[in-house]
Amino acid sequence: MSVQFIGMVVAQETSESIAPKGPALDKKYLRALVKAHDASGFDRILIAHSSASVDGLQIAADIIHQSDRIAVLLANRPGFISPTYAARAFATLDQFSDGRLAIHIISGGDDQEQQRDGDYLDHDQRYARSEEYIQILKEIWTNDQPIDHEGTYYKFKGAFSSIKPTQKPHIPIYFGGASDVAIKVAGRFADVYALWGESLAQVRETIARVRAAAAPFGRANQIKFSLSLRPVLGATEAKAWEKADEILTKAKAAVAQNSFYQRSNPPVNVGSLRLLETAATGRVVDKRLWTEIAALTGAKGNSTSLVGTPEQVAESLLEYYDLGITTFLIRGFNPLEDTIEYGRELIPLVRKAVAEREAAAPRVEAKAG
Repeated sequence: MSVQFIGMVVAQETSESIAPKGPALDKKYLRALVKAHDASGFDRILIAHSSASVDGLQIAADIIHQSDRIAVLLANRPGFISPTYAARAFATLDQFSDGRLAIHIISGGDDQEQQRDGDYLDHDQRYARSEEYIQILKEIWTNDQPIDHEGTYYKFKGAFSSIKPTQKPHIPIYFGGASDVAIKVAGRFADVYALWGESLAQVRETIARVRAAAAPFGRANQIKFSLSLRPVLGATEAKAWEKADEILTKAKAAVAQNSFYQRSNPPVNVGSLRLLETAATGRVVDKRLWTEIAALTGAKGNSTSLVGTPEQVAESLLEYYDLGITTFLIRGFNPLEDTIEYGRELIPLVRKAVAEREAAAPRVEAKAG
């Protein structure tokens, strides 16, 4: 299994440990981030989504015109534009990018945030809507004739897109969510299932659940898995932990100024609840999974880290790889500097180790035969 790395861009300099700086759309900073990811060997860049964020589709278009290599993972929340229109918009962008687009369907785990955009469906209804939405996207992308649809959330007649994705049979769909209803949707439709950075035992359990959900559709061995983490690197393990402690100190001050990372109520989404349960077991889980930022922010987003030297963090990533993770979404608390450091210190180590394992695999199989 080869390995892929996904980074993440933000429209202005900000993170849990950095209060927002500059305009909401800082074009100079955004483009510096894109160049850093491109030069650092990332395969793809995530464009996240929130009810207050800069429009991701336009950022995606800007990125693909900046680079002719790096791919885009565009977060998209069903419920706010028609899936018939979305299918055409995404297919158009896939054509412009020569097949470098993937869509990350996010159903929404925070009732208050959904309501800011006028969405009052509950958690399970949102996932049911996502399921119908993805089904429509794939049908429009793969049908050469107009289609009719009458479902719970969408109804139309004669929908057709004259433009189809460059990628066949369709644009890859990433999907996340740890609840039973989310796992069910993922089993049916996800090309890549995205997990937050949990313990090895939790990741092993979730992969098994998703494969079991995919089995009735003949997809148990087709679905791939992505894991999101926030590596903190140091020249020595002690220096890495000094850096983590400094991040935590800064985060305590920055979170107080940034409403995005504040929670007025306990989380309702299962992914955040699972991260908080993990954080409650200790500051560090397994060898070096750091949980304190998750605890500080109420696990609002992927917020767990691997802390150590580049070699130690690479070793931990490979433990997840051995469980079936083939994509790592890694981003730092200092977005630009950490992106450059990952490309220099971490990504080459992991790629080299995976390549060595792949090269050795045929020999092992031949010996076993």
